[in-house]
Amino acid sequence: MGMKDQFQEKSEQLQQQARQKAEQAKEQLQGRGRRRDEDPERAERARREERREEEDRFARDYDA
Repeated sequence: MGMKDQFQEKSEQLQQQARQKAEQAKEQLQGRGRRRDEDPERAERARREERREEEDRFARDYDA
């Protein structure tokens, strides 16, 4: 398997993981409903942090 194939396969795996994570989060929100006391800024920070972690993992995998 060539480097290009390995990179493409890893990229597809990461995209699938991200889709699954997003779907799970969506189901979780639907299951419990939105609470009025939920802090939107905290939720946004959490989303940014998750995105940053995914990008870091992707960059590490690409460098390897």
